[in-house]
Amino acid sequence: GGVRMGMEGGEEMQGAVGLRCTWDFAPPAGTQGKWVRLNVGGTVFLTTRQTLCREQKSFLCRLCQGEELQSDRDETGAYLIDRDPTYFGPILNFLRHGKLVLDKDMAEEGVLEEAEFYNIGPLIRIIKDRMEEKDYTVTQVPPKHVYRVLQCQEEELTQMVSTMSDGWRFEQLVNIGSSYNYGNEDQTEFLCVVSKELYNSPSGLSSEPSHKAKV
Repeated sequence: GGVRMGMEGGEEMQGAVGLRCTWDFAPPAGTQGKWVRLNVGGTVFLTTRQTLCREQKSFLCRLCQGEELQSDRDETGAYLIDRDPTYFGPILNFLRHGKLVLDKDMAEEGVLEEAEFYNIGPLIRIIKDRMEEKDYTVTQVPPKHVYRVLQCQEEELTQMVSTMSDGWRFEQLVNIGSSYNYGNEDQTEFLCVVSKELYNSPSGLSSEPSHKAKV
């Protein structure tokens, strides 16, 4: 029977592996064409051809298909890639499970640089989105404060503070002395200062909770 060249259903191309990938040594039977060693800046990564080819357009996929890239190998037969291995881990893990996972001290810019070098489109978009979100949250802080001053009498004070609507915070109370004289009891007048934080929403309009003040 002739060699079937179809690759549907993930079946290996029997007898045609040698066309796709020139091995410098004979790998143990059964591992041929599945595992790929990459030597990235001196650090060796072991992964599968399937993982590297998740992103069809990537440099890594083209590399392990061995079509157009005549890449150098080290003495173990690993592909030599002159890039920083620090950022290669997240790249490889992204190809493995589709998520971007970074250590807290790892710069997203560094991973972005590698994602662009290896030409992994979906990852480039994820990192750019993340960086934009960060920039956005930075511009969010600090929120603007709005202050209002309310004038009230002593007996109205507790009622007013208890009915303050959501988002308003009690800041300060100023006693402005008694100005009213009802018979023999003096009513002390107070100025009550309240504040509210206003966050700028992306549209440039300041967003306040939609429910109206209860006061």
